[in-house]
Amino acid sequence: MRPEESELIALAAQTGALLESGGRMLVTAESCTGGWVGKVLTDIPGSSAWYIGGLITYSNAMKQVLLGVLADTLNTHGAVSEPVVREMAHGAMECSEANIALAISGVAGPGGGTAEKPVGLVCIGWLLDDGTALQTTCRFPGDREEVRARAVAAALRGLIELLS
Repeated sequence: MRPEESELIALAAQTGALLESGGRMLVTAESCTGGWVGKVLTDIPGSSAWYIGGLITYSNAMKQVLLGVLADTLNTHGAVSEPVVREMAHGAMECSEANIALAISGVAGPGGGTAEKPVGLVCIGWLLDDGTALQTTCRFPGDREEVRARAVAAALRGLIELLS
């Protein structure tokens, strides 16, 4: 069962409260979630006080052009990898005035998975303006919507943990 919209909104509200109380601004770089993180964040009234916006970079070309992800990183590790989400987060931070960035790339399915990178594999990265960079790789069960919803929830939970 995927996280309900009300749970995602609650996580977004908690994220916003932590960002606002710390005087931080967030930027997002999303691939497999297609802007869903940005959607739940902007569902919170007043989110412009702590959310700058986001980039949806679904293709490798857009990851390179908009976020500065290196072709070598993509060729060596693939789009769904911790090195790529690290570069996505750096690129998002560099093109904004944010002091924290969140990046997501994954295989939501139903196709596109391989033995090495199966459907449900999602990489999430966070970057703070002090240079702290954290990444994690998760494997979520479920259909496309479930994988994407779980990725949004995991990204927000990780951000909450980082900010707490």
